[in-house]
This record gives sequence, C-alpha cells and structure tokens, in this order.
Amino acid sequence: MRGKKKFAILAVLLLILVMGFAGCSGGSDAGADGSAGDEPSAGASEEASADAGESTGAEAGDGLAPIAKENIKAAFIYGSAVGEEGYSYAHDLGREALANEGYEVTYVEGIPETEQFEKTVRDLINEGYNVIYATSFGYGPYVEKLADEFPNIYFNHATGTVTKTNLSTYMGRLYQSQYLAGIAAGLKTESGQIGYVASFPLPEVVSQINAFTLGARSVNPSATVNVKWTNSWYDPVTEKSAGLELVNTGSDIVIAYLDTMSAQIAAAEKGAWAIGCSTSGAKVLPDVYLTAPIFNWANFYTKNVQDIVDGTWKPDFQFLGLETGVVDIDPLTGNNADGAAEKVAAAKEAIIAGELNVFGGEIKDNEGNAKVPADGALTDEEILTINWFVEGVNGKIEAVSE
Repeated sequence: MRGKKKFAILAVLLLILVMGFAGCSGGSDAGADGSAGDEPSAGASEEASADAGESTGAEAGDGLAPIAKENIKAAFIYGSAVGEEGYSYAHDLGREALANEGYEVTYVEGIPETEQFEKTVRDLINEGYNVIYATSFGYGPYVEKLADEFPNIYFNHATGTVTKTNLSTYMGRLYQSQYLAGIAAGLKTESGQIGYVASFPLPEVVSQINAFTLGARSVNPSATVNVKWTNSWYDPVTEKSAGLELVNTGSDIVIAYLDTMSAQIAAAEKGAWAIGCSTSGAKVLPDVYLTAPIFNWANFYTKNVQDIVDGTWKPDFQFLGLETGVVDIDPLTGNNADGAAEKVAAAKEAIIAGELNVFGGEIKDNEGNAKVPADGALTDEEILTINWFVEGVNGKIEAVSE
C-alpha cells in the first residue's frame, strides 16, 4: 500500500507488472488458493522474466534451503509508525501472530522509501535476520537490489511488482472489502455524497476508490464519492483539512485510504459518519463508526513462514481475496442503516462463491465512456494498472510531484 511519488518511476514499474501478467484472462477474482484468479501463461511469464532478468515460477525455491522454525529470524519494515490502527498496525498484528507461535521476529517502523530502507535491511541481515518483509510499494528497487546481493535471504514485498528466486510479492484484494464498505455507506448516506481521502493517484488506490463507489451505487445509484488527495501516506494536518473540506461541501460519510484516521476524526467533529481502513476504527470513533475494509495479515504471515520451514515457499505473486481471510469487512456497528449488515453479508458470500465480481458487468468511467461490457470483467492486470475512475466518482487522476 505504499507508493513512489513520481509517475515516471511508476510507469517503469507498471511496465514490469504488465509483462509479469501477460496472458491473464478476465472474469475471475481469485483462485481457490488465494492467488490471482488466472495465472499468466507459462510462455509469456518466461519471456517476460528473461527480458527483465527475473526468475520464473518454475524456478520457485531453487537455491533456497528450508529454515528450521528455531532458526527463523523474521524482520518487518514499515513505512509509518505502528500506532494503534491503520496499515502498519495491520501488518504488525501479523508479526505478533508469528511471535505468539514461537518465531523470533522484530520490526522497524517509520522507514522512508529511500536508501535508508536499504541500510536498515543490511543491518538486519548482519544481525542474522533471514526472512525480510518489506511492506511499502516504494521499497521495490531496494528490495530487488538486496535480493540479488543476498540470494539466501527470503525477501517478501507487499504490493510489489517483481519476483526473483528469493523474492516474492503479495497483496490483498482489499478492493473486495471496499465494495462491501461501499454498500454500507450507500445505505447510510442521507446527502448522497461520500467523502474519500486518499494518498496518491496510483492504480492500487484508484482501484480501492472505484470498488467502494461501485458498492455504494449498487444499493444507491445516485450516490457520489468525492475524492481529495493528500499526496502523502501520512500527513495528519493535510488529512484533517481534507476531511473537513469534504464535510463542508456536503459529504456526510468520510473514508480514507491512508495510514491513520485523522481525516475521519476531523470530519466526525462536524457530524460525519466514519469508515476506517486496514484495521477496525471502532475504538477510535465509537459513536460514528460504521465499518472498515480490513486486513488479517496473520492468516498470510503464519502460512508464509510455515512454507519456509516446510520447503514449499515459492516466489509467486499472491493476490489474496476474501476467501483466504486475509481481507475482510469489519463487523458493522449499530450506527449502520437497518438491513445493511444482511446486505453486506450476502454480497460477501456472493464474492467468495464467485457469483459476484466487483469489477464485472457494465462499467462506465466518470466521463461516460464504456469501459467494461455487460458480459465482461476487468482482468487482474487491468485492476493492477487502472488509471480511470468509475461513474459516480468526483475527482481527477493527476500526476503528483515530490
């Protein structure tokens, strides 16, 4: 969920991503094992890997020996402070789950997407850490460099785009949970306007906003979602200002795709309802909290480390959906509209069963252009590279400068 700020860099990374996903076909949200619903064809994957100098899935685990549980030393690197809610906190709950199972773990927080990350990881490796979890997108170039330099270290990059023999990438299909939260918001809003505070106009972020909007309009076709960018993952002052501006211009519910709930806290002071992100916000704003799209990273990390112990770890791209339990919707509070919990539960069940595709069916962008036909659906590649807003979003996707 972390991102580089310059789109020139992003364009290169997305090119690598598209190459890695060449051959994907549409219609499926996820496979039964939680990986991307339709894997790239072997030929396309091998060709892309050869061009980029990366390993292919067929080489999974080559040269990497299993590590006995008592010898595992796993380190987590976070782009922001852990705090008590939000993105880094969600990952840290996964780290705690490993500690509770007897693994030796540590974490370093507030590490920027610069050479400081590289130095931090080098220090950890020198201290004997042999499993690295990098949780910010912008760590990518440094992770790749380090993976080449330390071929016997297990590297895992959240929201990354490149895999190597000793480097895997993983992310949750949080957009599925966003869709469910959108249903709750669409049923609750009285003004018909919902405010969304977001970091950078990256595909990952755009897909969250789009899914949320589609969920809201599935139950309230006239609902609109007003977007404000902060150009940062963590900037409480800007977040609060954005939250207040959204309420002052008509939004009666505010959600944010950021590291904290600063925007929602400010909006709540003006009477708005709040939807959290990544972890529950029930303790933060109990009187106005509705729900949140959340991560349960313990479900991923415990399995991932066990795979290392068992010798079954693979350097795959893992796109983990509701069926894995890695992403979910926080239980709806009593602040929600009557019947909302039942509608959200039914939609969740339909997504897991493959009967509801969040990005399936006729979809137009917010300029009225047809993007998906009635019998079609976005592919994983299209979701991961999306650069347009769906109908109902008030906002623009513009390049962001440093």
